[in-house]
Amino acid sequence: MASVYKRPGRKGWYVSYKDENGRRRCVKGFTDKSETVRMATRLEEKAKRIRLGLEEAETDEPQDVALPQHIADFEKHLSNRETSEKRRGEVATKIRRIATEAGWSNLNDINATDVENVLGAYRTDGMSRQTSNHYLQAIKQLSRWLLRTNRLTEDPLTDLTRLNVQTDRRHDRRPLSPEEFERLVDAASQGKPVESIPGPDRAMMYVLSAWTGYRKGEIGSMTLRSLDLESSIPTATVQAIYSKREKQDVQVLHPDVVQRLKDWLATKEKVTKDQLLFPVSGKVPGGTERKTAKMMRKDLEAARKVWIDETDSDKERQEREASDFLMYEDSQGKFADFHANRHTFITNLGRGGVSPKTAQTLARHSDVRLTMNTYTHTDFAEKLDAVNRLPAVPQHRPIDASPSSENGSANDRRKNIGSAPKSQHGENGQPLSRDGETAKKKVEPKGSTEVVAVSEVDISCPYLSDDVESTPQRIRTSNLRFRRPMLYPIELGVLLPASPLFFAISPNSERRLLSG
Repeated sequence: MASVYKRPGRKGWYVSYKDENGRRRCVKGFTDKSETVRMATRLEEKAKRIRLGLEEAETDEPQDVALPQHIADFEKHLSNRETSEKRRGEVATKIRRIATEAGWSNLNDINATDVENVLGAYRTDGMSRQTSNHYLQAIKQLSRWLLRTNRLTEDPLTDLTRLNVQTDRRHDRRPLSPEEFERLVDAASQGKPVESIPGPDRAMMYVLSAWTGYRKGEIGSMTLRSLDLESSIPTATVQAIYSKREKQDVQVLHPDVVQRLKDWLATKEKVTKDQLLFPVSGKVPGGTERKTAKMMRKDLEAARKVWIDETDSDKERQEREASDFLMYEDSQGKFADFHANRHTFITNLGRGGVSPKTAQTLARHSDVRLTMNTYTHTDFAEKLDAVNRLPAVPQHRPIDASPSSENGSANDRRKNIGSAPKSQHGENGQPLSRDGETAKKKVEPKGSTEVVAVSEVDISCPYLSDDVESTPQRIRTSNLRFRRPMLYPIELGVLLPASPLFFAISPNSERRLLSG
């Protein structure tokens, strides 16, 4: 029998039914439940008629098409959505590799078990969890598209989830401290060409990357047209075709970076407006793919050598040689490659007190968790400073065990509870009574001196009724407007002449009360 249900986190209703071959199928319905129920009835009735031979089954054309053709159609879909050629090639390559390893030939062959087995084998051969997640993301992207285009009635990979990459990090980066970065730039400025890039050009690349967060390919696409150094708000722009998020990125430049760019451009002769300033990326027309990680490693080694040679003390020299200062790969396995300059940029934003939302915008991330968890780093010095900002720990004060001192200190503390500054009505925050003196209400102790101490509090209040307006017991007001006549017939009979309200309520009650 067909059933209608909802999937967690998804809009609309779904139908589960058995087709003419007895196979369970799931089809997306409508956002309206009643329409989806009618759809389930039609599907179930149609399957029944086909089983009885009263109706011919329709040919499921998408299932008859070979899987490679569906993958080619999906690649064309990505092209129509103006996905970059690089991205299309990466996704299609991963999909075809999984399909080949799993032995799929048509859509019916796609299943979650094969995907898990293929990716598990890849990881056994040395693939990292992060790369495995990229493969999973690609194949799930295909299955979702097949479902949206009605080539599949359900997504067989919907239950597959990504692995935790924190337990298998292969190439984590670290930010450079201000002193490390300064020494890196100095070493690069005076260094020899590396990967055919002169030292001053490498230094300018490092500064631009660490103060804008631009990646290698984005910096490799920059020309004079990308820079606006004369406006009131100087900027550097990367065109959408070269941006990782495929959007035009405009980054505001720091005044020091602007001045450094002007000084660096002054050393260049005959630079046209369309000439690449840093030809380090082969993905940019006119550029050449160069190893920026090798540049960073060479310049860090030169800077570290200078730093170690600055000391004449053997002990200090040994300490410097054992430290992680200016190391390309530190003792924790974190790297200071060219992309680490982007980590330096985002980490410095956090250290400067920039809000997470603003840091996310400057980092051009779609998720603030990526900005805060991956690119923002906190060292032990910052943790120590943050912990030192906590309030002081309360000091331990021993309590005297003697009854008199214990009760006395307790009583004193209780008397001070609720006290306000002397600037209020009374000395201890209580308003004065009508005669100018605070009144005390004595309560008899009930087996404990502490009860007396708690009960001895000021109760004088100008809003309490006095002797004239109160009843003999001085516990309630005697105003008859707040009493029901039937509850207090005797008092109403006595006060009847002074209570015109009584006649308005019950004019015959006077005779009954007086005669009674």
